[in-house]
Amino acid sequence: MGKKQVPIQEGLFTWPSEDPRLIGSRCRNCGKVSFPTQKSCPACCLQDVENVELAKRGTLWTWTIQGFPPKAPPYAKQETPRTFVPYGVGYVELPKGVRVETRLTENDPDKLRIGMEMELVIEKFMEDDAGDDVMIFAFKPVEGGA
Repeated sequence: MGKKQVPIQEGLFTWPSEDPRLIGSRCRNCGKVSFPTQKSCPACCLQDVENVELAKRGTLWTWTIQGFPPKAPPYAKQETPRTFVPYGVGYVELPKGVRVETRLTENDPDKLRIGMEMELVIEKFMEDDAGDDVMIFAFKPVEGGA
């Protein structure tokens, strides 16, 4: 059996997909959109929500660079201080006011700025015990974006 690509968690994003999207929830009562999906609305507390695919592009709301390995658990990737590569982390605001906490593909502070246009990508996070690629969502700067 060949190597597979598996999502880090089912239900976070459409996968496999040529046009991947994050999966959020929308309240049928008040219209509030949330990510990740919720069983009830965080605005009006009703349990009348539906899954929706979110926009692929948004703007960088805030960011930082993770300069040291996070504690494991809950961090899943097995790295040492010697093999760790710093990475960007931020919030990307999508249409309808949805802010997504996300890994960024860029880790150079000189290439990140609040308000820049970002786009969803799916990338390899690590290899699991079965040898399959564990895929995560991240956002990358849009070249020539506002």
